[in-house]
Amino acid sequence: MMDFAKLLQGSTDCPCGKVHSCPIDHVVIGSGATDALCELTEGYRSVVLVADGNTYEAQGYAVERLLGAKIESQLIYSGESVLVPDETAIDALQECVTDKTDLIVGVGSGVINDICKYVSYCRDLPYFIVATAPSMDGYASNGAALILGGMKISPNARPPKAIIADTRVLKDAPMEMLQAGYGDIMGKLSCLNDWKLATLINGEYFCDFVYDLTMNTVLELMPMAQAILARDEQAVGALMEALVAVGVAMSFVGNSRPASGSEHHLSHFFEITGIVHGRPYLPHGIDVAFSSIVTAMLRQQILTQTPSLQTLDYAAWESTIRQVYGSVSQGVIDLQNKLDSYHIWGENGQNADWDAIRNILSEAPSPEQMNAIIESIGLHYADFEKFYGPSVLADAVAWGKDLKDRYTVLWLYNQFFAGK
Repeated sequence: MMDFAKLLQGSTDCPCGKVHSCPIDHVVIGSGATDALCELTEGYRSVVLVADGNTYEAQGYAVERLLGAKIESQLIYSGESVLVPDETAIDALQECVTDKTDLIVGVGSGVINDICKYVSYCRDLPYFIVATAPSMDGYASNGAALILGGMKISPNARPPKAIIADTRVLKDAPMEMLQAGYGDIMGKLSCLNDWKLATLINGEYFCDFVYDLTMNTVLELMPMAQAILARDEQAVGALMEALVAVGVAMSFVGNSRPASGSEHHLSHFFEITGIVHGRPYLPHGIDVAFSSIVTAMLRQQILTQTPSLQTLDYAAWESTIRQVYGSVSQGVIDLQNKLDSYHIWGENGQNADWDAIRNILSEAPSPEQMNAIIESIGLHYADFEKFYGPSVLADAVAWGKDLKDRYTVLWLYNQFFAGK
């Protein structure tokens, strides 16, 4: 069982030179954890309760009963389509907050958490999250994953003051959410390798303490896949602890680098282009899991080939970006023009120590090892290939990198090995 009281103390003397802190006051994970709300909300008088139709059924009733007269208003997002953390959803919550509001309580997982996190930050209010599924690692992070102007962005916000997760509820979450949470954690095997790669090539900040915290969390959870599939309450609780711990790691460094790399960029590609072009996409963590196999394949290819810096045809690149990203393409183009990534990162890679690059890449799991890990939670790569098809998968590898301002193996592959 993770000692969150100790973890949340952070570190003021880390060799990396950064003070590691996380402003979360309470993490309560266990059977019957929701009952802690009564004590934790003792000093609050005017609460906005936020949920969607499914999460209200799962835990909203219980939260409403526990908070009683403290609830000033409720926002229950409704609708047949998937709730998107966009301007419409944010504005709906903004309208519920008044001058009397002193706390926002979200009931849900990824999207509910992100909306509450962002609005609470904008309104300088504390918020609590009552988790309904161990499906993603953003509960404790300081970034809110939003879709604004059609772009997937993660503006800085603040973590919740309290994370409450009743394992009796979590274990009964839809199976794909349990698989997504496990997949999100296993994806760190890819992103942590990307972090080392970016440090070598671009001189990015790196912290051994945060790296080890995240990696150890992954390794401890890895053998629990079968127990999670069986909805074992203790194993599901361990999954939730891992997700929160990784979120704390992100707060320690002030961004998502310890938890999000090439595998997340591919996942974001599927989501954004799915929204733009009206085609289906898988839950985030499941996309991350499968995308970790894709990035393992890219690393293996790089390890067996000779690098050759590709020449960028800017006109062809811009034309393709407009076709692939449609209505949000200008944001992608403006981001890469601002960064000058194709020029700067390409030269940095060309001048890097390629033996050192290959040593880093060889630390990551092979495609076969990564596939075995993902299959252990009941996910099969052939289903992923069939779901998206070869054209979308090829576009994701080629253009998913352009969505972000972060160096990963996707950049290394496309600038030196694509087309070989």
